[in-house]
Amino acid sequence: MHFKTIFKSLKNKDMLRRVLVIFGIIIAYRFLAQIPVPMGDAGTFKEAVSNLLEKSDFSNFLNLISGGGLASFSIILVGLSPYITGSIIIQLLTKAIPSLEELSNDGETGRRKINQWTRILTIPLAIVQSVAYIFILYQSTISANIATDFTPTVGDWALSITAMTAGSLILMWMGELITEQGIGNGISTLIFASIISQLPATMASLGSALSDTSQGSLSLFGWLNLSVNPTVFWIILGFAIAMLVVIYFLVKINEAQRIITINYAKRVHGNSSYGGIKSILPIKLIAAGVIPVIFATAFLSLPALIGQVITTMNPENEFGTTLVTIFSAPSANNFASIYPDGITGQWFIYPALYFILVFMFTYFYTSIIFNTKEIADNLQKQGGFIEGVRPGIATSKYLSKVVNRLDLFGALALGIIAMLPFITDYIFIVVTGAPIGLSISGTGLLIVVTVALENLRSVDSRALMITYDDFGNELKN
Repeated sequence: MHFKTIFKSLKNKDMLRRVLVIFGIIIAYRFLAQIPVPMGDAGTFKEAVSNLLEKSDFSNFLNLISGGGLASFSIILVGLSPYITGSIIIQLLTKAIPSLEELSNDGETGRRKINQWTRILTIPLAIVQSVAYIFILYQSTISANIATDFTPTVGDWALSITAMTAGSLILMWMGELITEQGIGNGISTLIFASIISQLPATMASLGSALSDTSQGSLSLFGWLNLSVNPTVFWIILGFAIAMLVVIYFLVKINEAQRIITINYAKRVHGNSSYGGIKSILPIKLIAAGVIPVIFATAFLSLPALIGQVITTMNPENEFGTTLVTIFSAPSANNFASIYPDGITGQWFIYPALYFILVFMFTYFYTSIIFNTKEIADNLQKQGGFIEGVRPGIATSKYLSKVVNRLDLFGALALGIIAMLPFITDYIFIVVTGAPIGLSISGTGLLIVVTVALENLRSVDSRALMITYDDFGNELKN
């Protein structure tokens, strides 16, 4: 990374405007997270949310990616989940329907139409999820015997659902605005900001636990006493070291790429000759980035949400209970209630499904963003070729073979990284009898590191472009 170039590029008005757009939208996003849903006493529903967060790991993940919107019962409670789900559906249909696939390959016009359909599909999905969560939370207040004199009318339901749907659509608009007017992928940036916004509360909780010396203080080598909780200190130190190691390998895997040399044929036009040069085509090991992890989590969340609705309506319904059990990630919050007899075969279902979906979505999303046929056609038009490979169809097959091999290792690496929290939980279950509950933290760490690297790379590329133009202008003057 060229950090000096990045700082120098901030003198450019366009670059500075893009950076300010990102920070401005993130600040506005955090304000939205504090606006409560207009339905009765917000404090009552916050208590219901607390009960829900203790029972559902998916609710914890939704709270994480919404920047605490669920815990604060804000209008962005639903978050970006409808837009992500809509994107998955549209992209699956694009691969299944030839006319849609042809439209997606029809340049910018086709992509705009598909993006517009994704936005339209987001609206009914946001409405359905808003209805489901309001219903679940209201029924939770009743089943938990939380004191409330509020009985929602049809108007209250309509107002709250409209507010939550509008909040989801505003987030979608903010994400697209960052993509167009800012730097990097806007949806990923908002999810990144949501996770980062939870760090102060996490640090405060760790600090409180660390300063609790009621069970004694830490003594180092018998001559240095620290007024900290010794158990918490060593746990935090161990996880900090483990996190640094994981981040190191995440960065290495995310930056790994295969370089393919492209040769351009020499052309003679009159007395001038063109071409005869070499270029490179870098192919990343994990070209899909963090999108497969987000897609897999969103995909697995729908059955859990349906199960919660069913069990809220009828707590004795076995089908709803089964859905919640199978599609809820094993965690410290739900382990004792769902697995009272310890680890059973059912414990491995969610991690296995998660791994399979991450693996599949890595292949799927890479095929969308890296179209080998289109790249081969463009190379042929520009007179480019890979040494030892014929232009056209042969080049497309060669690139597909290379990408599939990279995807195999990339998908396995991404799946194993996504599995690390479950592996840690399994070890703690065997040793202590209960998981430590790092599933969501691991997913959040994976998203934060990957998005940070992608955005930093985007900033670096734009900074190089801007400073290059400025250098050219200086030479002209």
